[in-house]
Amino acid sequence: MHLHSQLSKVYGPVFTLYFGMNPLVVLHGYEAVKEALIDLGEEFSGRGSCPVIQRASKGYGVIFSNGKIWKETRRFSLMTLRDFGMGKRSMEDRVQQEACCLVEELRKTDGLPCDPTFILGCAPCNVICSIIFQNRFDYKDQIFLDLMERLNENARILGSPWIQLCSSFPALIDYVPGKHKKFFENYACMKSYVLEKTREHQASLDMNNPRDFIDCFLTKMEQEKHNQELEYTVENLAHTVLDLFAAGTETTSTTLRYGLLLLLKHPEVTAKVQEEIDHVIGRHRSPCMQDKSHMPYTDAVVHEIQRYIDLVPTNLPHAVTCDIKFRNYLIPKGTGILTSLTSVLYDDKEFPNPEVFDPGHFLDESGNFRKSDHFMAFSTGKRICVGEGLARMELFLFLTTILQNFTLKSVVDPKDLDTTPVVNGLLSVPPFYQLCFIPV
Repeated sequence: MHLHSQLSKVYGPVFTLYFGMNPLVVLHGYEAVKEALIDLGEEFSGRGSCPVIQRASKGYGVIFSNGKIWKETRRFSLMTLRDFGMGKRSMEDRVQQEACCLVEELRKTDGLPCDPTFILGCAPCNVICSIIFQNRFDYKDQIFLDLMERLNENARILGSPWIQLCSSFPALIDYVPGKHKKFFENYACMKSYVLEKTREHQASLDMNNPRDFIDCFLTKMEQEKHNQELEYTVENLAHTVLDLFAAGTETTSTTLRYGLLLLLKHPEVTAKVQEEIDHVIGRHRSPCMQDKSHMPYTDAVVHEIQRYIDLVPTNLPHAVTCDIKFRNYLIPKGTGILTSLTSVLYDDKEFPNPEVFDPGHFLDESGNFRKSDHFMAFSTGKRICVGEGLARMELFLFLTTILQNFTLKSVVDPKDLDTTPVVNGLLSVPPFYQLCFIPV
């Protein structure tokens, strides 16, 4: 049980915690979270402070920016990530291609026990590469491996207690050596790669046929060049691209890895998904997004994986954009807000026995998919995940393509598999495990 669950039992759905000198208002439970992020969406749409990251991103990009630059960059990113934002290839086409490569890579394990972490990290990272740089990389490409390693290391650093401490006492960042130095170094390295790629794109840009995200941004820069605004600059492009990388790689990869662990633990669930795949898709064509509406059980399983793993338990920090009265508390402008997504995803009125993995949480009596407004795995409101559509597509297509081609075999008795997350600052990460991918 999380600390804030225990505190809310004592202090109710709204209470303040102090981190260093900074008050953080914690919102617990569906009603309070919904009231803030949806009903008062504009007022609660600020991004709370993360000194280490903000020092790196300088207020640019889409995740840690605020105000006008955030609104404009977010609008552009959402439009570009829509299905046919870029040239002729749809998002779905890119994800399907990667799903095929993923299956080929899993075949090479020859049904021997393996730790799926690396391969499941490559696939989402490559989807982002395809969207940003137009092409995917081979899983053995040194540039690709370097990019993944730096992303990975930065995700680990951000989850470390040291960074939590730097957030409370930002002075440490300047005066104390520590992991944040490595974070800045990795960030600078990735940024210079993106800038190098951007120069190549500028040289070969055809504004009438943008190939990828960078082309779309450069085209927009050209159209906006007479506006004396700061949103469309090469600098903002670089930070936005790094945001998409950081947010789109580790999250999807961890969800896939945790998802496979849960499927190993619950073979009866896996069998029902495979039965549905056989019935709706068969063996002879790749799964596509149109299949999802005919596969309520599989859809429920993907939702339940996301609900159960509770990937980002306390969301990313929000902040209020003005002084606001909320449930009789006066919250001054700029105050940090933590919304407990756990308290929504594990609400026992909406999801009876929430601590049990059960796809029935998203099915009605007749076995149809049941939508739930408590499904806030991507957060909600004005800061809801920009990549939500892409992530849902990846989870559905990757998981169905894997289960279409392989039987999952556990190395230990499924009863002995542990599915409790390993504590990590930002994300809930599954414990280490191995499995065998037996070709069907």
